[in-house]
Amino acid sequence: MPRIVSIYLPRWPIQRFLVAQSNAPRSLDTIDAHYPFVLTVDAAGGPRIAAASKPAEIEGLAAGGLVADARAKVPGLQTRPAMPEADARALHRLGLWAMRYTPSVALYREADGADGLFLDVTGASHLAGGEQALLADIVKRLRHLRLGARVALADTPGAAWALSRFHAQNGTVIAEDGDPGPVLADLPLAALRLGEATVQTLRRLGFTRIGDLIGKPRAPFAARFDAILLKRLDQAMGRREEALALIEPPPLYHRSRQLLEPVVSQAAVVHVAARLMQDLVPALVAGGVAARALQLRLFRVDGEVRTIHIGLAAATRDPAHIARLVELDLERLGETIDAGFGFETISLTATVTEKFGQRQSRLSLKEGRRDAPPADAAERRAELIDALRQRLGPGSVQRLHPVARHDPTFAEEARDAADPEPTWPAANGSQQRPPLFLDQPEPLQILATSPEGLPDHVRWRGSSHRIIALQGPERIAGPWWEAAPPALPDKPGKEEYGWGKMGEEAPALPDSESPKSQKRNRFEDGEATRERAVLLPAPTRQDYYVAETQSGQRFWLCHDGRQNWSLRGLLA
Repeated sequence: MPRIVSIYLPRWPIQRFLVAQSNAPRSLDTIDAHYPFVLTVDAAGGPRIAAASKPAEIEGLAAGGLVADARAKVPGLQTRPAMPEADARALHRLGLWAMRYTPSVALYREADGADGLFLDVTGASHLAGGEQALLADIVKRLRHLRLGARVALADTPGAAWALSRFHAQNGTVIAEDGDPGPVLADLPLAALRLGEATVQTLRRLGFTRIGDLIGKPRAPFAARFDAILLKRLDQAMGRREEALALIEPPPLYHRSRQLLEPVVSQAAVVHVAARLMQDLVPALVAGGVAARALQLRLFRVDGEVRTIHIGLAAATRDPAHIARLVELDLERLGETIDAGFGFETISLTATVTEKFGQRQSRLSLKEGRRDAPPADAAERRAELIDALRQRLGPGSVQRLHPVARHDPTFAEEARDAADPEPTWPAANGSQQRPPLFLDQPEPLQILATSPEGLPDHVRWRGSSHRIIALQGPERIAGPWWEAAPPALPDKPGKEEYGWGKMGEEAPALPDSESPKSQKRNRFEDGEATRERAVLLPAPTRQDYYVAETQSGQRFWLCHDGRQNWSLRGLLA
């Protein structure tokens, strides 16, 4: 059975506001937490209370009441506008903080109150010394962050939610593994996450506790109430699965360490990262994969979380290589990776993996040493790319990838070096492509031509070159859709567009227009509907030649179909 922790934060918007205020410089309008205080929201009929502090609740104020009535009841009531977006962002940051215990963390949905967290700690509680120690540690750390919380542990999210809100008055409660019915039986119906109208109707029928519904025939409830009633009951009892909307997808390969003493030095962080990667290697080997991207999270004592993303040019399982990349990234970040009072928990997750065959990657017996030579040039190149990216930042290193375009000058584009290795099309001996294209075509001056009209002697950049061999042509046409149509008159004449009646074939074009495409368009002209054949210019085409000069140079020449020759690239 799964084990789910529910962290309920009573009066979360109030707590979030007071914690943010305590972290800001003190001012004259600072809220006094010991005097009634409410957050307000604009509504029909005037501002209403969105959340109330504990002193305000003691005075009888509650969410939903009119602010005007509250001011009459409590003179000097402190008010501030509610900030639901700031509350949501802060709860998300708290969810990242909770990942020190497990990578499977979800926020309460809006229907559940949006004031707490779910933690799936199945198989992870022993890392904190057991379930009781885990809950105690959560409460202690949240109290250190000046957040009061009620924490419960059960087999289902519904049961954990109910216990944290209506049973964990003293901080923590644990439901034993098994049937949650006995521990839920005495809780009120609101613990099933039902709407107020449904709860009131059940009360009028004599049902006040969850135990009153357990074991009763289901048909009358299904006929009288919406399906949500039986759904919530089944979810709480574990008879129906309830999926959690996790902050991040649950990783397959994840390791974390809670340190006995917080670390602040770069060397200590690198050392722990290497140890975590070593712990990941057996799981990666068992899965037949290697890491292609990793995520290192550093959890500070004050609750802040620092994340380092490690992208790899090639999949690896090498802890020494990962440690080197972490070191380079920390050097690049410098002061921005402020450790504060230290990092107390560090986790490493393989976010992207690839299939990785068994191979001997190093000849050295000292596998972990950084100076052990890589097995081949591909691995050396990948390590160089990784080091440059971590040192210079994401997107700083790029390499070319092929693009399916007819024009070879546009048949490649630069992408991030961490993207998968490009697969280039097989070389065609009859279609040679230069490894170096010029930024712009450079015109050639033709000094002499052969009897066939091909260049025999050219001038380029002030120097003359005699051509001794010419291979080609290779004709490359541009895309037909890039050809712009000619401007059309409002009422073209028959001599221009070949008029005909609708349903008749368009007249044949003259030979001089044969390379151009035809397009038939209909329009209404006065009394009759006519049809016309519109002439569109054909896509531009160019002829390419590989020319070898007397001095041994090889040029990639282009002829535009008129009388213009240009140099487009240089071949080896």
